[in-house]
Amino acid sequence: MAKLVLVIGSRNYSSWSLRPWLALKQAGADFHEILIDLDDPDKVAKIRAHSPAGKVPVLKDGPVTVWESLAICEYAAELFPRASLWPVDRAARAHARAVSTEMHSGFPNLRSELSMNILNRSKRMRDQSNLKPETWADVTRIFALWQDCRRRFGKDGPFLFGAFTNADAMYAPVVTRFRTYQVPLPAAAKDYCDAVWALPAMQEWTAAAKSEPRIARYDVHLDA
Repeated sequence: MAKLVLVIGSRNYSSWSLRPWLALKQAGADFHEILIDLDDPDKVAKIRAHSPAGKVPVLKDGPVTVWESLAICEYAAELFPRASLWPVDRAARAHARAVSTEMHSGFPNLRSELSMNILNRSKRMRDQSNLKPETWADVTRIFALWQDCRRRFGKDGPFLFGAFTNADAMYAPVVTRFRTYQVPLPAAAKDYCDAVWALPAMQEWTAAAKSEPRIARYDVHLDA
């Protein structure tokens, strides 16, 4: 079988790249990375060389090309069934897919106001007093979603469904956002964020981000 190839964007900023990368790492997949600097003026052409969608991430498995983060996570779950990237229980699995899809398509205000920026740390806390009401609504929805998953399905481990699943991969960038902007966390959310952040794969991703080019325009308004 040909070695998997995952095309990703700059680690400090590309939340969509982190998701399938983390899922593949947690599954124990052997894959090659192609990194495309998101500040490269030729980035679109370089990405289109791998996918006509013109966006990262892209997974290449021989003649198969899969784009979109959630689709890649689904593909990884099929390639590595022993990794249980979706819960075994049908009800839990349906719930995991629902919350993953909600992350994939939702929370636009959080994405805009609290963009992923792993290596920076805001000098001031972001909370209900200084975030847009719509952004704070996104934050509180995520808190409630995490708490519900943990209460109903996560009692056998530290993640949303106990053991690590694709749902955790989908929410991992949110964990980084909450750290970057010092969002105050309820105790249960803090425990969950700590568990995700402590993953060796998360630490590997963060360490690798330190050696990549920084996109200065993404850092200018961090404390605005």
